[in-house]
Amino acid sequence: MGDMVRFGVSMSAELLESLDALLAKIGYSSRSEAIRDMVRSRLVEEEWRETGQEVVGTVTLVYSHEVRELTEMLTSLQHHYTAEIVSTTHIHLDEHNCLEVLIVRGKNQRIREIAEKLISTRGVKHGKLTTTTTGKELG
Repeated sequence: MGDMVRFGVSMSAELLESLDALLAKIGYSSRSEAIRDMVRSRLVEEEWRETGQEVVGTVTLVYSHEVRELTEMLTSLQHHYTAEIVSTTHIHLDEHNCLEVLIVRGKNQRIREIAEKLISTRGVKHGKLTTTTTGKELG
């Protein structure tokens, strides 16, 4: 991280009170660190909006392994994206349901495509793409 620069922020007393209450609840030690995190979060959102950015994330799937051919379909889909799927973890939640987490890395459009195909597969009960950054663009 480079040199720190101080700057002022103006906001209503009510908004500042709400911010301080939130920061205390979350456990931030300072407003500065919280604001830095908020700015980083917004910058990461932009990385996911800009075409062609290299990003990372996770795709989380919950599904019943008893759905006919679902496991095979998910595996087949994953084999089409071996360049972007870095790792997978599979656990059995109970006798019927599984949780699978895929770590993905690549161009943002391609990662969204992978997530959408996996999540929309018939038999997936719940799926979510969690987006983050490679950190290259953050100071």
